[in-house]
Amino acid sequence: MEVRNIAIIAHVDHGKTTLVDRMIYQADLVRRPENLGELILDNNDLERERGITILAKNVSVVYKGVKINIIDTPGHSDFGGEVERVLNMADGVLLLVDAFEGCMPQTRFVLQKALQMGKKPVVVINKVDKPNCRPEEVQEEVFDLMFSLNATEEQLDFKTIYGSAKQGWMDTDWKSHGDTITPLLDTIIDVIPAPEKREGTPQMLISSLEYSPYVGRIAVGRVTRGSLMTGMNISLCKRYDIVEKQKIKQLMVFDGLGKKNVDRVECGDICAIVGIEGFEIGDTVADFENPEALPPIAIDEPTMSMLFTINNSPFFGRDGKFVTSRHIKERLDRELEKNLALKVKPGLNADSFIVYGRGVLHLSVLIETMRREGFELQVGQPKVLDKTIGGQRCEPIEELSIEVPEEFVGTAIEIATRRKGALLRMEPRGDRTLLEFEIPTRGLMGLRSNMLTATQGEAVVAHRYKEYQPFKGEIERRNNGSLVSLETGEAIAYSMNKLLDRGRFFVEPGEEIYGGQVVGEHTRERDLNVNICKTKKLTNVRAAGSDEKIVLPPAIKFSLEEALEYIQEDELLEVTPHFMRIRKILLDPLDRKRKSDQEG
Repeated sequence: MEVRNIAIIAHVDHGKTTLVDRMIYQADLVRRPENLGELILDNNDLERERGITILAKNVSVVYKGVKINIIDTPGHSDFGGEVERVLNMADGVLLLVDAFEGCMPQTRFVLQKALQMGKKPVVVINKVDKPNCRPEEVQEEVFDLMFSLNATEEQLDFKTIYGSAKQGWMDTDWKSHGDTITPLLDTIIDVIPAPEKREGTPQMLISSLEYSPYVGRIAVGRVTRGSLMTGMNISLCKRYDIVEKQKIKQLMVFDGLGKKNVDRVECGDICAIVGIEGFEIGDTVADFENPEALPPIAIDEPTMSMLFTINNSPFFGRDGKFVTSRHIKERLDRELEKNLALKVKPGLNADSFIVYGRGVLHLSVLIETMRREGFELQVGQPKVLDKTIGGQRCEPIEELSIEVPEEFVGTAIEIATRRKGALLRMEPRGDRTLLEFEIPTRGLMGLRSNMLTATQGEAVVAHRYKEYQPFKGEIERRNNGSLVSLETGEAIAYSMNKLLDRGRFFVEPGEEIYGGQVVGEHTRERDLNVNICKTKKLTNVRAAGSDEKIVLPPAIKFSLEEALEYIQEDELLEVTPHFMRIRKILLDPLDRKRKSDQEG
């Protein structure tokens, strides 16, 4: 059977996963009532909640006797490690663009990787049923973008398909169209090249892995030469020229949404191998007698680090199942096996680890996954990794794009430039304006929440890593100090009411708090120790009007990313399955005073 391997590239929320679902229904793999609204591919809770794809997934459809392997890629540059290895398995890419928003930074990130690897693109302009859509202009934008990314003549001669994945149609003409997506499937078969059939000894680069509780780790990759068979002896070529002799116990290919066992996989198809021990992504499955290794996958370097440590607060062990450093270490080791862009080093003591990643989103997805699995841990303030290049201190710079309504343009520019952002261009888009900046990664911390507040929730913020540039100078951080609890106990409305002029609270009355926990934000720059566990002294004197009902403003509740961007250097974020608390590293006020005196 002929094979086509395609990866889908799109910005967050441009309809990539919906389109793949449509292809699956077109091939009659799944029967379901219309408008059920459930996405098949984003099957992890976090992906469904955030509407983003984090892990690349494989499915296949058979159309006109040709098997099309579809690989869904993450659109976010923080998951660059995922993108690299996914593109290794594809021969062409489907570039999916929103007919209104056009090309966005994340699209650019993955597209650049694909063009550098010589993949042939097919452009799909989706959501042409939206009001204010501009398909022709977007098509021009895509051409300009590919040209600026140094695409070859052949890559620039791309085919464009218009459609609406939600309504279930795709066609070459968006004004007169059919009601199926078959024109897209026909284009894939015509335009995307079939994988090169190379004879010789078998070779397969392990590009991904899956885990099954029954058979353990499963290696996934594309056979680039020869063929593999069930039961055959192979060599596993690892890094540093290590070669291990092993045996394939079971071979599977992707069939629809699942997998099926086969005896033989030919060159060009994507398969899953059971029975190989101790492999890593980037290793090569090669011939038993004459092993030849393929070049391993090159991965972008991490740009950010964060301290992970055990939860040692007064409330440790109350909420989670996994609380020891052994549990955290085992979990991080498991994550390292499949999360290529992640690195872990031991911390200053046995209970802490320094975790390196591609950005706040990359690391916060790991923390969120761990808390849902029942872990309790504490994490420190995210730190950007500087490098010395040619004797000069350099830091990572990102390309930032902000789309805002016209009346907020000045505010958005002010917020970005205060954080050392340099405005590169401004472009009107209907009643909104697109602003593009170069900004240090440090400047992005806390930027999104500030921007949303300042623009009444209207801003669309996206960014991607560009390169290291000379250090841009100090950036003003959060100016306000913290309100720190002196006592352990229950927050009392009476004492909180008395302190309302001192700041805003993060806790509600009745919540359990401990000494050293950050319970609010001070109106001034320095920290203030407060006691909000104090109850009213009862006397037998009743004064008129003194016992009126207390009404407090609602507490500020942070999301995980906001909390990570908010905390100061001397604070930690305590994360448990049901709670997030900001605390001082030193809980005792006397210890904190002593330390500040020493530093002062």
